[in-house]
Amino acid sequence: MSYRESRERREQLRREILELRKTLKAEQQKAAAEEVEDYVFQSGNGPVKLSELFGDKDTLFVIHNMGAGCPYCTLWADGFNGVLPHLEDRAAFVVSSPDSPENQKTFAEGRGWKFRMVSHRDSSFAEDMGYKSKEGFEPGVSVFKLKDGKPVRVSDTSFAPGDDFCFVWHLFDLIPEGPAGWQPRYSYG
Repeated sequence: MSYRESRERREQLRREILELRKTLKAEQQKAAAEEVEDYVFQSGNGPVKLSELFGDKDTLFVIHNMGAGCPYCTLWADGFNGVLPHLEDRAAFVVSSPDSPENQKTFAEGRGWKFRMVSHRDSSFAEDMGYKSKEGFEPGVSVFKLKDGKPVRVSDTSFAPGDDFCFVWHLFDLIPEGPAGWQPRYSYG
């Protein structure tokens, strides 16, 4: 197949993916909100409730991060750092991990992260939300709204290499060999 023929086919597939995303969005909008506990997290400023993380926003993104020991979670967080002002213009945003607030602060400062972080280490939050199993913590995102002052979960999805939440994978997909075994590291060079 020629490059031009392949390009036309790839563009058609991308249009189909966009249509599937519209279908997915419509399904998501039909889902009933899930009532959740007003979990208490630990932060560098002391305990904070889930409902307090909204600030003046009506929507809250909580990133389920596995902590400083995961280079993949670090890759996602590095990417969120770059788009944080755009995200926070629309919704509140926080990264939650099992690391202590002290460890989160040290790690975040070393990476130049600007987003808020909270620790769920002393709560059942990750497990209740489906982001902790027998094998350990898992990455993803939950989206919450406030309903009568109480948090409800309106959406969530897990993260995995190649997903829509880390554009690096999509750029690598443009290389004929793809990632070719590439794995994220904390530093390069």
